Amino acid sequence: MLTKSSSLKTVFTGVDFSKYESKASEFVNEFASRANQQGKFLNWVDLPKFQLTRLDDIYSMAEALKSNTGASKLSVLGIGGSKHTVEHMLGINGLNICGESILFYSDVDSISWERFLSKLGGDVLSSNYLIASKSGSTFETKDGFLRIQKLVNDAYLAKGLSQADADVATAKHFIAVTDKNAEKSELRRTSIEQKWLGDLFIHDDVGGRFSAFDDHALFTLAFAGMKKEDMALMLRSAQEISSLSLSSDLELNDALKEGIFWADAKLNGISASVHQYMGSMFENTVYWHAQMQNESVKDTLKQIAKVPDAMHHSAEAHFNPANKLVFALTVPCDKGVCATNADAYIEALSKSYESTGAFFKEYVETSKLGLTPEAAGAVTQLRAFATCYQEIVEAVMQNKALPEVLDSVLQPHVEFYKKNLKGGVVVPGRIG
Repeated sequence: MLTKSSSLKTVFTGVDFSKYESKASEFVNEFASRANQQGKFLNWVDLPKFQLTRLDDIYSMAEALKSNTGASKLSVLGIGGSKHTVEHMLGINGLNICGESILFYSDVDSISWERFLSKLGGDVLSSNYLIASKSGSTFETKDGFLRIQKLVNDAYLAKGLSQADADVATAKHFIAVTDKNAEKSELRRTSIEQKWLGDLFIHDDVGGRFSAFDDHALFTLAFAGMKKEDMALMLRSAQEISSLSLSSDLELNDALKEGIFWADAKLNGISASVHQYMGSMFENTVYWHAQMQNESVKDTLKQIAKVPDAMHHSAEAHFNPANKLVFALTVPCDKGVCATNADAYIEALSKSYESTGAFFKEYVETSKLGLTPEAAGAVTQLRAFATCYQEIVEAVMQNKALPEVLDSVLQPHVEFYKKNLKGGVVVPGRIG
């Protein structure tokens, strides 16, 4: 028997869900008919369950990478979902708060490169490097990888190692997260040829923004010190959300209700919307959610921000009667020394939004430095389901045929700029 997650509670106002109850089974069946089917890009639905079987391997690789080099830092080189999902997961799990163990590089300009090297203290041997790219030839990631690989190799040569020994020592600093098929991934071929550590995968039919439970995120969490038992709790909670999100009972299926909430606004002519997250643990969640929004819903009229600091400069637009918006607010269940004032702030925002437009408030359970593992798993998986359900609800309610592969899981338009990079040569020191 399904029961609602105790780590997350959502309260809705301003939407009449009874208008959608008769269609609930149709919404769910549309989703379920595609879930975990090859080529449908919904393999993330059961990914948490699969990843539970791989935890020992992932943690063993994290420890092996540390011991192979003695480096205590991990630099993640990747863009989009290879970066934002990891930042989001670190933040909500209360890890790497001071940037003490995980660094990121995802840029191509000289200033960003110099800033990254400064974070390493000028010592490229102080870090290991996780290179994340499905194809292994992502322009931005390959540029950073080749530059840092050369610097690591040069550092070993400067220590007096022969070229052959320097190559071996350099390879110990790197681990790839890419397609398992070497024929498809240039990075996998490099990893095999240079004898990098381990096998980490970007799994088939798991798009970047839906990959918070894929290998790049879990490996980084393990490297940053997340307890294995906590990761297991997080994955089990995410899988429970998958089960709940495939229920036609609206009282259980908050992901469908959130999808209905956003779709209802669109169907009633309200194109602008707001989703705010309260607290510093969500600093990077807003980037991941913005990626989800822009690539899946393909809508730039949604503001995703962190409060309190985004509140005052947003209020003039949010509470201007000329603007018609709907609102969502994700808040921690605060049990600490600031709880009284935090609750007062949440109440003020809630009352303001409820009187301005349709609104839902999402409470998430907390630990001392972030969310509980269960809440981290639940809110992350719920966001992915809700995004796809918005597309389904809008189409069904307007009697529009849905595509064979949901539009919300594809991103064909990114090729618009990529085609202008194809044919470029990426080598250390020059992009041709």
